[in-house]
Amino acid sequence: MFQRFTALLNLEPDPGIVIAQYGELRRQNPMLYALLIINTLAVSYTHYAYAPVWLTVGAAGVLIVYCVGRLIFWLMFAERASTITVERAGSALRGTMILAASAAMIFLGWAAMLDQYGGPLERAHIAVFTAVTVIGCIFCLVYVPQIALMVNGLVMTSVLVYYLYIGNAVLIGIALNVALVSAVMIQVLLNSFDGFATLIRSQAILAAQQFETERLGLDNARLALTDALTGLPNRRFFFSRLDDILREHTESGERFAIGVFDLDGFKPINDTYGHIVGDRLLVEVGSRLADVADDDLIVARLGGDEFGLIVQTDIDGVQATGQRICELLSQPFYINEQRLTIGCSGGVAIFPDAGKTANALFDRSDYALYNVKSTRRGGCALFSAEQEMRIRSDRAVEAALQSADLQAELNVVFQPLMCIDTMTILGVEALGRWTSPLVGVIAPERFIATAERIGLINQITIMLFRKTLTNLAVLPKTIGLSFNLSAHDIVSAKTVDQLIEAIAQQGADPARITFELTETALMRDFDSAIVAIGRLRALGIQIALDDFGTGYSSLSSLHRLPLDKVKVDRSFIARLDDDPGSKIMGAILGLCTTLHLACIIEGIETEQQLGEVRRLGYSIAQGYLFARAMPMTALLAWLASGSGGAPYACAIERAARSGAVRPVPRLVRSERSAGQ
Repeated sequence: MFQRFTALLNLEPDPGIVIAQYGELRRQNPMLYALLIINTLAVSYTHYAYAPVWLTVGAAGVLIVYCVGRLIFWLMFAERASTITVERAGSALRGTMILAASAAMIFLGWAAMLDQYGGPLERAHIAVFTAVTVIGCIFCLVYVPQIALMVNGLVMTSVLVYYLYIGNAVLIGIALNVALVSAVMIQVLLNSFDGFATLIRSQAILAAQQFETERLGLDNARLALTDALTGLPNRRFFFSRLDDILREHTESGERFAIGVFDLDGFKPINDTYGHIVGDRLLVEVGSRLADVADDDLIVARLGGDEFGLIVQTDIDGVQATGQRICELLSQPFYINEQRLTIGCSGGVAIFPDAGKTANALFDRSDYALYNVKSTRRGGCALFSAEQEMRIRSDRAVEAALQSADLQAELNVVFQPLMCIDTMTILGVEALGRWTSPLVGVIAPERFIATAERIGLINQITIMLFRKTLTNLAVLPKTIGLSFNLSAHDIVSAKTVDQLIEAIAQQGADPARITFELTETALMRDFDSAIVAIGRLRALGIQIALDDFGTGYSSLSSLHRLPLDKVKVDRSFIARLDDDPGSKIMGAILGLCTTLHLACIIEGIETEQQLGEVRRLGYSIAQGYLFARAMPMTALLAWLASGSGGAPYACAIERAARSGAVRPVPRLVRSERSAGQ
């Protein structure tokens, strides 16, 4: 116990216990000083008649003033435990120990001096004063055992020595009794302090666990709002922050803008170099975007190669800001010592002009992005009133398509593909047309895009293909058929199954059929497209790459894809007049010849263009110069007129005799239609 006694005279090394002890000392000390004041007044009163005034009034007054001062200090000026540092708390405890030791000896000396006056009762009061004061100290300092033990040790030792010195048996008995009681109370104090220390340590452990739990919770919340790959805010954060900003700006009426940005050419890099390089490229993109972000310009990764933007300042210059981002991401990236170049396109919508809800703003910025990717990749477009009208028109088309009687409203027209050396027809391209009783004639690209968006494209494709096969049956067997498949069609195993089933049911010769696919459609899901192409070619069906020259990696597509034909986009015809354009077309033909691919040029409209492509070596062409797209009856009439070459002049007669078509007047070859 002695070792424990000496050990407890030192301050606890645990910072939490030191702070807690200081807090208890600040709470209990005022009561201790109040007890000393009361006891001092009581002793002064009982000894006033016997002891000198300087001792009962003067000395007692000084002691009381000291106690009042310390009581006021602890009540009003002592620093709170919640704000004090461990160093200052330890310093306060050590200072209190010194003051307590000094005060104990002073009070004890004052009591011993008073003990010289009065009778047995007065001397007994001094003994009681000493005992009550010691016991009061133990109770008030139960959580600061260093001070309680020190005071108790000094006082009880001094009292026992004093009473043994004067030799009064009764007083010695009282002193021993008080010493035994205080010893028991000291043991209780030590037990209480052990519980107190254990509680403080448990609270510290619990607090640490709670802190760790909160930290993990914050980390999880941060991770839940952060894109794991790029470190940018993710889609959840973007829309959560958008909702907050929307509420703020709805109340204030201030404008802000959101943007949607999409990387151009990322997928072929991902497919060519692999996902590891693709991921590293996205990390570098994220790093560049993080450099431009700040409190008023939030950049987030929405998924894949799509990024979102929220701009709260300089709204008039937001399109320029978006353009700078596009240019920033168009600068080369260097990954694994490889120079990789991509592009970026963006669309921006401004609140409240473009919309007043998060969905409306996002949809309109996405619509602006869609338009800029269709017209001028690499730029940033601002959603406009014109686009708003187009959206409403698209919605009308969407509603009409969803309620349409497709079997009755859809039809197929055919445009010839000509051998320009012999001026005879080699095949026809089937083109879908839709005339709605609600919205009238709809351009093919519009209703096809709408059908893709609302999930009707596969149904429409099969319906148009079956109608096409019915018409193919009345054509001479030497005339082939081209039919366009969308991106959704070629990657759908179910649609491919239905196409093959339709060919078998109609008894059509697969060798007469060519499916035309755009490069964009093939790159949508390259692996699935290759599987589908393999199935179709195994039946003898040919595959043509349509709109060649408009994709992002057309040359690599020729090398990678199992193709039979290439259709050069009509945009090259407009460049025949200049030498570079003519050389490019010659190079394309040479490449196709080397790869043993049939090469078809689209968009021939003048005799001059025809002469130029002949000079370059092209032998198959399509365009308004030969014929516009027409229904089967008109096509057969056109063939009968000799426009498709002498071998087909009797085709209409055979078809008429079979009852497949009705004779129609001869068509003028120069007629044109915007629906080619």
